[in-house]
Amino acid sequence: MRRDAGTWAYQSALERRGLGPVAGVDEAGRGACAGPLVVASCVLRPGDAGRFADLTDSKLLNPQAREEMYYKVLARAADFAIVVVPTEEVDRRGVHQANVEGMRRAVARLEHHPGYVLTDGFRVTGFGAPTMPVVKGDLAVACIAAASVLAKVTRDRIMGGLHDEWPMYGFDEHKGYITPTHRAALRAHGPSDVHRWSFVTVQSAGLAHGKRAPHRVALSVAAADVVQNGGSPQEAGQAGGARTR
Repeated sequence: MRRDAGTWAYQSALERRGLGPVAGVDEAGRGACAGPLVVASCVLRPGDAGRFADLTDSKLLNPQAREEMYYKVLARAADFAIVVVPTEEVDRRGVHQANVEGMRRAVARLEHHPGYVLTDGFRVTGFGAPTMPVVKGDLAVACIAAASVLAKVTRDRIMGGLHDEWPMYGFDEHKGYITPTHRAALRAHGPSDVHRWSFVTVQSAGLAHGKRAPHRVALSVAAADVVQNGGSPQEAGQAGGARTR
């Protein structure tokens, strides 16, 4: 496949081989320490490339352009589905497994089962269809980019609503991601009901405020050290692995 064939090259090649419809899948909020994970799947109509000349990774679009593209995708997509994975499930499963399960649900909820599924960056099984990961898929593949727009706009709107409930955290600005402002708010107020207790930063802030996770949490080894031994995130480091508390 030619690298200069454009963002519709994967979809076109698969459809020519009778492997359509081709669905792209992407998420928003995987790295955030607050709020839900949102996953979307999207099937674009063959021959619609000219209508999506400005379609790209949602993170590269400014808010106005992203909103406009969101409505264009809703209007023109052959099929799409959006799944919201709540904070409690992200904590219980761990963010990676919650993301994988959200992708499976997003594909399963399409009106017509796809003939092929393209994912962003890593392989996911369990779609009931052939699948292929694409490095920087939200930049390289139009249907993945479309899914990224659906997921991000949906999640940004949710975070705006959560800001109305908990304005002290600034969710409308950082969308639940870890920033200096968000860290300061966590230190001052402790975690809210929508913070992810599976994140070391949240565990540490909760410990400082005498709070415990309100639900089961798949803790990383680092987070478990903070809870059990009163360590700091710096002391805990970035250890991997997970265990459930």
